Amino acid sequence: MTAVPQHRLDGPDGAPVVVLGPSLGTSMDLWLPQLPELTRAWRVLRYDLPGHGGAPPPGGPFTVEDLADGVVALLDGLGVRRAAYAGVSLGGAVGTALALRAPDRVASLVLCCTSPRFGDPAAWRERAALVRCEGVGPVAAGAAARWFTPAFTGAGPYVAMLRATDAEAYAGCCDALAEFDATARLGGIGAPTLVVAGAQDGPTPPRGHADRLAAGIPGAALTVVEGAGHLASAERPAEVNEAITAHLDRTWRGSRR
Repeated sequence: MTAVPQHRLDGPDGAPVVVLGPSLGTSMDLWLPQLPELTRAWRVLRYDLPGHGGAPPPGGPFTVEDLADGVVALLDGLGVRRAAYAGVSLGGAVGTALALRAPDRVASLVLCCTSPRFGDPAAWRERAALVRCEGVGPVAAGAAARWFTPAFTGAGPYVAMLRATDAEAYAGCCDALAEFDATARLGGIGAPTLVVAGAQDGPTPPRGHADRLAAGIPGAALTVVEGAGHLASAERPAEVNEAITAHLDRTWRGSRR
């Protein structure tokens, strides 16, 4: 499957482009807390995963690499030769695959709350089977606890994104995550890379996930955000904004206004 994803552009015409990839079960609106800061200096291109955010469901099985190819097709359609890329969780895996498959297209990379390998594949296949049988309701019921620290009170809009996600699309993303393992290939990433982790991230904790990305990607930097769970960009937007903009200022400069 290589389809151009549903997308939206914001920010000044002619500015360097930054692509933002969402996590499993969320839409491009996951990145709304970053939009005011990023659109000061960059042209921001957000996209939806298949069957997320009202995007059409997939026509069949797909891989993380297929999703990366979809981003390339999107850039081609918009006439964008090179861009920075930032992604959360599954969106980060797409960025990893993109940097490996199309290195000439990725000027800078931010991998947020993600991993080169998302644990036991059997667990993802079990979740896919559950959603195909019972819909997204069972996984939405526990989403706030998986995604955020207990102190966070703003989980509602993000859980609503999951509840609106097409069940087969969600299951297909689970299957794609089950198959994804870039661990042995991280040394092939040449883009300047920032890895951002939530200190209290349960699904992809810093140890064993973010640290492996940072150790495996040549020259990568690691920032751990205290008081943040899996969706650190939503729970601690100021800290994540600062980390991302500082990295982009060094590697893919915009024109601040």
